[in-house]
Amino acid sequence: MPHDGTAASAESPILPDLRAKAEAAVPVAEALLAEAVAKLRTRVMQDGKVSAAALEADQFAAHALAWLATYVESLRQMSGWAGRVADQGAFGEMEALLLQIGVGEFMAQIAGGIPMSQGEIARLADLGIEAPDWGAAAPLLRGNSPAARARLVALMRDNHGRATFGTSGLDEELEMIRDQFRRYADDRIAPHAHDWHLKDDFIPMEVIEELADLGVFGLTIPENLGGLGMSKASMVVVSEELSRGYIGVGSLGTRSEIAAELILCGGTDEQKSHWLPKIASGEVLPTAVFTEPNTGSDLGALRTRALKEGDTYKVTGNKTWITHAARAHIMTLLARTDPETTDYRGLSMFIAEKTPGDDADPFPTPGMSGGEIEVLGYRGMKEYELGFDGFEVKAGNLLGGVEGQGFKQLMQTFESARIQTAARAIGVAQNALEVGLRYAEDRKQFGKSLVEFPRVAGKLAMMAAEIMIARQLTYFAASEKDHDRRCDLEAGMAKLLGARVAWAAADNALQIHGGNGFALEYQISRILCDARILNIFEGAAEIQAQVIARRLLG
Repeated sequence: MPHDGTAASAESPILPDLRAKAEAAVPVAEALLAEAVAKLRTRVMQDGKVSAAALEADQFAAHALAWLATYVESLRQMSGWAGRVADQGAFGEMEALLLQIGVGEFMAQIAGGIPMSQGEIARLADLGIEAPDWGAAAPLLRGNSPAARARLVALMRDNHGRATFGTSGLDEELEMIRDQFRRYADDRIAPHAHDWHLKDDFIPMEVIEELADLGVFGLTIPENLGGLGMSKASMVVVSEELSRGYIGVGSLGTRSEIAAELILCGGTDEQKSHWLPKIASGEVLPTAVFTEPNTGSDLGALRTRALKEGDTYKVTGNKTWITHAARAHIMTLLARTDPETTDYRGLSMFIAEKTPGDDADPFPTPGMSGGEIEVLGYRGMKEYELGFDGFEVKAGNLLGGVEGQGFKQLMQTFESARIQTAARAIGVAQNALEVGLRYAEDRKQFGKSLVEFPRVAGKLAMMAAEIMIARQLTYFAASEKDHDRRCDLEAGMAKLLGARVAWAAADNALQIHGGNGFALEYQISRILCDARILNIFEGAAEIQAQVIARRLLG
C-alpha cells in the first residue's frame, strides 16, 4: 500500500483516491450545516435574537444541529489529519483505513441519523433539510465495509506496543511526552488501578508526589510562576495517557488545571505569585467547589452565601459532587456575595483555604463538614457533599479582589476544562479498546479466537476509528486555545463526542467479554463505570449540545 493512501490494489479494501474523497466531503458537509443553521434560525429567532423559549420548545432540533456541527467539524479535522500525516510520510495502510472507516461512517450517519444517545437519533428531517448529494465523496458511504474493518483489526493486532492505533499527527516533542507518560501509566498506574477501584481507595499520596515531580500539576502554568509553561496540547496528551491508565489519576490534573486557569485569568498579581507556584509543585492540592444540591448545571441559581464581616467573609450553604475535597488544601469556591441578587450577577469566586483531612476526620476545618457520596466509578479521589456554617475566608482571597465577577471568571475556565475532559474520555476509550482487543485475542470460542468473528472485529475497528476522530477534535480545540482563539465551540464539540465515544467503547468492550465483563474481577467492569460519568460532568451532554446550538444560531 503506497504511503499516500491514494491508490489501492484489487484486493485492498481501501478506496482509490481516498484522501481526495475525504477532502471532497468537507465542503458538502459545511454547506449542509449552513442550510441547517439558516432553517432553524427561522424557527427560533425573535426580534433579531435567539428566543430562549423558542429554542427550548425546539430543543430536539437544536441539539440535532449541535451534533451535526460536531460531525462536520469531525470530517474537517480528519481530512486535515490525513494531510498532516501524509506530509510526515506516515500515512500508511492503518491510517488510510481509519480515515475511510471513520469518515465513511460519519457521512452515512449524517445522511441517515446521528446517535445523540442510545434512544435518540438526530435526523436531517428534524432540521427541515434533506440528505446531501455527496458528489465525488459518495463512494465513501460504502467505505465502512466488513473487509475494511477486518483488515484494520488485523493491523491493530500487530501494533500492541503503540500508544494509539494509527499515527496521531502530533509533532515529535508531543509524541515524546506521550511515550514518557504512557510508560509511567503502564508501570505505575495500570497494575494497581483496578485494586484501588474495588477497594474504593484513595490514589496513594506516593503517586500524587510522583505526578508533581513529573510536572503534571504545573504543565500549563507559566515558568515565571513555577510551572513548565507548556501548551494545552501537551496537557491533552498527558491527560489522555494518564487516563488510559486510570481516569482517577488523569483527573488529578483537572483540579490543578481549573484552579490555575481561574487564578491566571482572574486573580490579582499577588494571588498569582502566591498560589500558582504552590499548585504547580503539588504543595497545594486544589478542589473545585461550585455545584449545589438541586441546582445542577444552573449555576446562576446558587444559594451559598458569603457575607463580608470586616476582613473576613463568612460562608453559609451546601455544596455537592466535590471531588478530592477531603485531601485538598484550597477550594475554588463559588458563592453569592450580593444577597439581593438571584442570578449569576451576584456570584464571586474565592480561594478558600482549608486543612486537609484523613479518613478519621475528613473535614477538620472549623465551619465546614462533609460526607462521602458512594459512586459506581471514578473513585480514586472520592466525591463529597459539603456543608458550610460560618466558614471563614480571608477577604484577600476573593479572586481578583472585586465582588460579582465569579460567574465570568468561571466561564473563562470552561474551554480548558472541557478540552481536558475530552482528553480523559479519549484515554478511557483507548483503555477499553486495548482491554477489549486483548480479551478478544485470548478468549477462544468454537475453536478460534473471538477476534476472528466479524462482529467482534467490527466493534474493535469502530472503536479505533471513533477514538481517532475524537482525538483529532480534541487536538484541534487545544491548538485553538494555544493560539489564543476563542474555542468554547470546539471544546464543547470535543467533549460532547469524546464522552459518547468513551461510553460506546467501554460498552462494546464489555460486550466482547460476555458474561465475564459483568464480573467485578475483570477491569472492563471498572472502565464501563468510569466511562459513564464523562457524559455528565463538565457539562452534561444535553447542556453541552444546548451551548453549541446557541453559539451556532447566535
